[in-house]
Amino acid sequence: MTAAVNATVGTTGTTRQAAMTQLLQGVADDMAAYRTLLDLLEQQFDAAIRHQQERLGQLAAEIGTLVDTLESRRAERVEFATRLTGASASMAQVFTLLRPEPRARLEADWSALEQMVLAAKAASKRNGDLLAEQFTIMQRVLHGDNQTYEPA
Repeated sequence: MTAAVNATVGTTGTTRQAAMTQLLQGVADDMAAYRTLLDLLEQQFDAAIRHQQERLGQLAAEIGTLVDTLESRRAERVEFATRLTGASASMAQVFTLLRPEPRARLEADWSALEQMVLAAKAASKRNGDLLAEQFTIMQRVLHGDNQTYEPA
């Protein structure tokens, strides 16, 4: 770490080095969590196709808990980045605080994490669309079509 990273920040006594260490660990933890989330989303899709309502409920609870954890870590990452680089913090600014080798590793991890986030969003949308379509079909089966205009 650079001397700037080793300097103490604020009145909390948290060092820049500790903030950087926690930020790096959070990125690593999120990468593992997103792998789990992607697996859960695939399981959810499979359960939706198979109309496994009980399993869908279990998966929804697991996904919800994991998403809450990811959101908490994201908020911590923003806090750590702000401690390290100032009020308008960005990961690009955090990268500049590292030596070349750790910087390259973090940039690669961050890029991989961004790709996992995009994949999770796409899988979540796919699952939501499938579940909404299944709900619409079930409503039609149970209640018939609500047509404003009846055929002549």
